[in-house]
Amino acid sequence: MGTDGEAVRLIAGRYRLETRLGRGGMGVVWRATDQLLGRQVAVKELTVDDSLPDDDARLRRDRTLREAQAVAQLHHPHIIVVHDVVEEGERPYIVMELIDGGSLADRISRNGPVDVPETARIGIALLSALRTAHTAGVLHRDIKPANVLVETGTGRVVLTDFGIAQVAGATTLTETGSFVGSPEYTAPERMSGSRSGPASDLWSLGVLLCAALSGESPFRRDSLGGILHAVVSDEIRPPSQAEPLLPVVRGLLERDPERRLGAAEAERMLRGYLETGTVPAASAADGASAYTPTQRDVPWPPAPAPDGPPRSSSRGVLVAALLVAAMAGAGVSAAALLFHGGGGGGPAPGPTASVSAPRPTATVPTPSRTPPSASPSAHPSSSPSASANSGQVPSGYRLARDPGGFSLAVPEDFTRDPQGQRVFYLSPGQAFRLGVRVSEPQTGGPGTAMRRAAAEGPSTNPGYHDGRVTDTTRSGHPAAFWEFTWKGFSAAEGPRHTFDLCWEEGGRLYDVWVSAPVGKVREAREYFDVAVDTFVPGRAPDRSAGR
Repeated sequence: MGTDGEAVRLIAGRYRLETRLGRGGMGVVWRATDQLLGRQVAVKELTVDDSLPDDDARLRRDRTLREAQAVAQLHHPHIIVVHDVVEEGERPYIVMELIDGGSLADRISRNGPVDVPETARIGIALLSALRTAHTAGVLHRDIKPANVLVETGTGRVVLTDFGIAQVAGATTLTETGSFVGSPEYTAPERMSGSRSGPASDLWSLGVLLCAALSGESPFRRDSLGGILHAVVSDEIRPPSQAEPLLPVVRGLLERDPERRLGAAEAERMLRGYLETGTVPAASAADGASAYTPTQRDVPWPPAPAPDGPPRSSSRGVLVAALLVAAMAGAGVSAAALLFHGGGGGGPAPGPTASVSAPRPTATVPTPSRTPPSASPSAHPSSSPSASANSGQVPSGYRLARDPGGFSLAVPEDFTRDPQGQRVFYLSPGQAFRLGVRVSEPQTGGPGTAMRRAAAEGPSTNPGYHDGRVTDTTRSGHPAAFWEFTWKGFSAAEGPRHTFDLCWEEGGRLYDVWVSAPVGKVREAREYFDVAVDTFVPGRAPDRSAGR
């Protein structure tokens, strides 16, 4: 018998479960012995929801195993080590290193708030861990004090529970493929049903720093509805204890994910505090003031729902929907409640798109509307258009006079979808995504901006590879052309290829890009060339654009 009175069990003929360490909504964590290697381990037994249909239960189990396998590939001193993933009686078990120590939540509950230097040390460790995970395309999605372990004796900080299961902590919504996390620690873009990415984890870390310093999240309220409202729209008020680290906290708690402080910059600022006692100013090359052209190039595509309710951008409606979800219990699909927003992980990187280097002086012939799809290796020489402002709209296109103050030709069936500082024109089903961003010029010009974005490619576009940036011109103006391949945001959409041209003109920085499946690169290249060729800045706003 185990010390808790339960019978000792042997799984996979190797791991002897002995003492239950914790229990959560998705599983039980056991202290166990690996009899083959003679070492102590932690084993997470994932519970099976008998109320789920067989297909849903299988999908949930398969996704959990994929996530565990992804985390097992991460090697970092502040990330939990996953030793093994096994199944016994169709139930998955995740075998991890055993950390001799409690969680940060336990520490706060037992001893009260953490002092500023120790909080900075914990933040540095977690930021370093997140940089490694994000570079590998792994998102945590549930950063909170309960998922941070502190090893007794060494003080080693360990990040655990990468969206796999919750052992302890606040109320958690966990649904396959969409919404994972604790509301008090969840980024506002995820609350509103938009995509989640590395920046969403950084918001959660900012909340964690506040909780460590003051004893509770700044978004804690008496009801779930109050929490959701606080995260999405209330004034953000960091606790007074966060004053010494305020530039970092405010940078991480920036509601616009594109302006949120980056992991590398936040880590640099916290290290500066430990060295000097003062947080250094944010660098102009990173953080909230940095320019990242495409970043992740579109919100998570909605699941097909031809007979379902229309999507809504109203914060009030979204908060109400999430509140209803919480009241309904864990059996309600968060994906449906978020109007089919959100998304999960993706597959392994897909085939490489073989493309040739751009030629700055290339011209673009008038394209047809429906060219045949081709594999990446079959499409013509890659070159951004240098002959702009032709004034001609090809057959099958329409001239979109955008309210953002520019015009360009887009395919007739593309619809306008503004997203913060960017404007998208999306094909039906969002297979083709044409984006535009207009901003202030950057130090170093478009080439520097593009190369900085390309350096962040692995953390902003999962499975990023074969990226290249080439200096060029557009109508005599300095420009840079960037293209790359990546694995997409979900298994359903698969590998994708992106073309991107950034240039300075009339005291503004313009960025135009097209992203598409790798099997449709020829068609994507046409859309890109036409968009760049017909793009005219500075047109008066037209309210009919995008209809």
